[in-house]
Amino acid sequence: MSLPSASSNRIVLAVVASTFFVGFGGGVIFPILPNLGEVLGISAFMVGLILSANRFTRLVANAPAGVLVDRIGTRKPFVVGLAIEGIATFMYVVAIVSPMPEVWFMVARILWGIGSALVFATAYTITADVSEADSRGTSMGIVRAGITFGFPAGLVLGGVVSDLWTNTTAFVLAAAFAGLASVIAYLIVPETHVESEQDSVKPWDVDTSMPTVTIGLVNFGLYFAYIGVLFSTLVLLLDARAISIFGLDAQGSSGMLMAITVLSGAVFTLGGGYLSDTVGARVPVMIAFLTTSCVGFAVLAFGSSFEVMVFACLLIGAGQGGVGGPLTALLADLTPDERVGRAMGTNNVLGDVGGGLGPLISLPLVESIGFQIIYGVSAIVPMLAGAVLVVGIYAHTGRVSPTISESTG
Repeated sequence: MSLPSASSNRIVLAVVASTFFVGFGGGVIFPILPNLGEVLGISAFMVGLILSANRFTRLVANAPAGVLVDRIGTRKPFVVGLAIEGIATFMYVVAIVSPMPEVWFMVARILWGIGSALVFATAYTITADVSEADSRGTSMGIVRAGITFGFPAGLVLGGVVSDLWTNTTAFVLAAAFAGLASVIAYLIVPETHVESEQDSVKPWDVDTSMPTVTIGLVNFGLYFAYIGVLFSTLVLLLDARAISIFGLDAQGSSGMLMAITVLSGAVFTLGGGYLSDTVGARVPVMIAFLTTSCVGFAVLAFGSSFEVMVFACLLIGAGQGGVGGPLTALLADLTPDERVGRAMGTNNVLGDVGGGLGPLISLPLVESIGFQIIYGVSAIVPMLAGAVLVVGIYAHTGRVSPTISESTG
């Protein structure tokens, strides 16, 4: 396994720093809005819609973002996307003091969706551009960890800062960090993808190849269960089961638990990517971590104590994170260089369908059918994703578990 160059490491670390700081804005709203919605007069359905709005926006924005990357390169879309996310985060502050908070929250989440579509498509494409095949899992794991580390930082900031100070303070701090992300990207991240604009690329020229659709469906399952269901219902579960962490209320406790989940995911994202490089194959590593996620949701369905909840969240985070690095690395392995941006965009579209459907389905249903059934179904989803992965990769390569050299050959 070859080692990344110093130049490659510098670019990857700059991408990690930028996506980490801007990620605060994505996480800060989850511990706050489900409870704040009642205070502001926002219905549970509208809260779910607001939390999902960024993902539904990305359904429209992801594919054009990937095409844009293949056409004009990575630097401009990356910097602009970060700036848009910073503006969107500041709009949370406006929403709190507005007589129409649901409108401002919705607009903010829509803007966040546009910005994050640009950021996600470019971050992974930059990493694919500057990494070699036999170290790509590690590099993708590092970048995905940076993206996910920002999210738990935002969860803690949203849960703890709003509990100890105010909701406004939490949103202002998240917006400041998002601004810092844009500065880092502008100063450090170079162009990596194209040398000149490619006019022949059409906005609707998305990647619908077997590898992209297969990996995208796995991403769908991960985001549906993890971001869509878990993150939108955990604060309600803790309140219903009267579980508190360090004396915090449901908002603060859910922020801490979600942070534990995502931190576990970030750690295992690094481990999963590196392990797939070391083993020389991506599929076995992903199957193992999908199974881990399944077990975590099964434990969460019946958890009634602080210790069990932490254990369940650690397993779910490890499962989701361990799949992340090998998943995007496998997509880059199986995709021609000139279509990587489009493939990443299509993959993000399917992931956001799952993440967007999760809150819309789980928040209304959890009151009628209960947490055990919701989390039980979520435990099945990772195993279905594993079956789709094996079938799709076999159909494309003729192998259940192709090696890295076979995938890139």
